[in-house]
Amino acid sequence: MKFKRQRSQEVGVDLTPLIDVVFLLLIFFMVSTTFTRESHLEVELPEASGDPAEPAEVRQIDVVINAEGQYILNDKTLVNNRRETLERGVSELAEGDNSLPYIITADARTPHEFVVRAMDVAGRLGFSKLSITTEREAESQ
Repeated sequence: MKFKRQRSQEVGVDLTPLIDVVFLLLIFFMVSTTFTRESHLEVELPEASGDPAEPAEVRQIDVVINAEGQYILNDKTLVNNRRETLERGVSELAEGDNSLPYIITADARTPHEFVVRAMDVAGRLGFSKLSITTEREAESQ
């Protein structure tokens, strides 16, 4: 008796379900991922084109802020740049006289936070003569 030989099937791995799963994972990660756009602005401090102010009174509060945010009150450097330290230093210089001119001079690279902090201290202590020094605008040719 002669038996008919069966054809042997080719052995292999079916990749179709694997590819389907990979595409589904790809879609899932694309939908669930949030893309953030970060934008950085370079800000130059303003320049003034007006006439310089008259010579200041002898008694005034000068707040100088360097690029690192360190405060200097009337040529004396404060130990730190915390709000309480600045407020205490200004109070001691003013001796209760909040009608003195309060002048803020900040470096062009000073973080905005430190300038606002100096302005906030002036507001809390009741200073009304607040000035911010600027650099004269360059002449255009």
